[in-house]
Amino acid sequence: MKKLPYGISNYERIVEENYYYVDKTKYIEILENLSEPNIMFLRPRKFGKTLFTSVLENYYDIKKVEKFEKLFGETYIGKNPTPNKNRYHILRFNFSGIDTETEETTIKGFKNEIASSIKVFIEKYGLDFYINREDEAENILDNLFKAFYIQKSGEQIYVIIDEYDHFANELLGFNTEKFRQLVSKNGKVRKWYEILKKGTETVVDRIFITGVAPITLDSLTSGFNVSKDITQDADFNEMMGFTKQELLEILENQQIPKEKQEKILTIMKENYDGYKFSEDVEEQIYNSNMCLYFLADYIRLGKIPAKLIDVNIASDHSKMGRMLELCQGKQKIEIIRKTISGEGVSSNITDKFNPAIEFTETDMISMLYYLGYLTKSGNYLGKPLLTVPNKVMKDIYATYFLKILEKETDIQLSESKYNQMLEEIALEGKLDTIVETMRQYMNNLSNRDFVKYDEKYVKLMFYCIAMNLDLYRVKSEMEVQRKYPDILLIPKKDEEKYYGVMIEFKYLKKEEKDRLQEKQEEARIQIQEYSEFEEIKAIPKLRKYTIVSVVDEIYIEEI
Repeated sequence: MKKLPYGISNYERIVEENYYYVDKTKYIEILENLSEPNIMFLRPRKFGKTLFTSVLENYYDIKKVEKFEKLFGETYIGKNPTPNKNRYHILRFNFSGIDTETEETTIKGFKNEIASSIKVFIEKYGLDFYINREDEAENILDNLFKAFYIQKSGEQIYVIIDEYDHFANELLGFNTEKFRQLVSKNGKVRKWYEILKKGTETVVDRIFITGVAPITLDSLTSGFNVSKDITQDADFNEMMGFTKQELLEILENQQIPKEKQEKILTIMKENYDGYKFSEDVEEQIYNSNMCLYFLADYIRLGKIPAKLIDVNIASDHSKMGRMLELCQGKQKIEIIRKTISGEGVSSNITDKFNPAIEFTETDMISMLYYLGYLTKSGNYLGKPLLTVPNKVMKDIYATYFLKILEKETDIQLSESKYNQMLEEIALEGKLDTIVETMRQYMNNLSNRDFVKYDEKYVKLMFYCIAMNLDLYRVKSEMEVQRKYPDILLIPKKDEEKYYGVMIEFKYLKKEEKDRLQEKQEEARIQIQEYSEFEEIKAIPKLRKYTIVSVVDEIYIEEI
């Protein structure tokens, strides 16, 4: 049994310290056979991008010839080496972690990363080169290429850039003007990429660039228009992340009994699976980082961990929020409502963003796709159909939606309020506090917010509040293929001890209030129908309610 490499992105360390490695090396061969030598590949955060760049570095490094068998002997590429193995001098940059607080700190961080990476390069390959840290980043790179051309005649460089867009994304999220300055015609970043492009004419033979979104591509394209974006290519759908088969092999390696694997896979599929990056594939991909986080805790604790979300992922609602704020108007609320309710959104995917122009609805939806908050699930009227990939992402949407409600209504839900809700539901099966909270939200929303108000909006509000009740799994109709009621609250454990709750929602406009009893009866009939399902009967302590909303009034009835 090998150790699980959660949080480890150094391939050499993984091999030498006997960590488990999911073999993705066949893609080295596929990449090398492409006619384009310069590649751009985008994936959401925590999908194994840095580890893959480390694999490339170790495979192509001219200094790793003697370690090739040790590093790759058991992999696909070790058994099927390509002509370019151990051929290059690797110049690697990683732009994550740059301080973007001000324009000055951003430029300084960018230049420091350039200088530090070049220092590693010249020391590793014995190049006689002085780094003038007072010089501009683009000049440092240009001088390096000239020195290499003279001192290493006939040899070539493989440039690897990890998280190329990280600092740009951070800046764009809260200061678009500073972002534009950096990538403008005279901007420091753009000039640096112009020099990188120039290097492909002499000493740079290949480039591999990773990032999350094509947020800077349009701005940089005049300076750097030599890369091929393979992000949505079907051949590379599984290059990062885990397939189901790869996950099963990990479980086998960890010697997890077959009878426990099924339960584990069910939880992991619900929370970490669901990603598709091409419309031309069937295989869905698991987020590799989240899987390793879960399994590392499971192996250590010997049971399902209480927290299923890595804190680094759970905090992403703030990043999503900053991007969504770039899109003006109410359409972002409607998109959030659609995604959480399971409807999905049909939209083209923007290949290159132009931050000089206000984000459109298509741009915003595309950003959600690139960030991993939406994924391709089909095609509708010639456009990709995008849906939320899994429960983890849905919960992040829910957290952000609550933040919007709190901002719009100036109502903050305290920990004590959530505890009160939880005690009532778990120990009594009552919804008094959570329904009263919804009333407060609805009474404080302005009239214009009710223009598109409907049953799904009311259910969304309930769902987003309920998902903070850690004791419960919150099931919506989409998750069970519309065969179950609108909302099911099922205790995660001790079902004999705590109450479960089933709810059917209805909505009426103000002028339709005289149909209240009709809607209540309609909801009662549905509740009774659902109560005949074996899965519902199996919930031991289940209380059932109908909730009918008439604009900002809520009528609740127990069945």
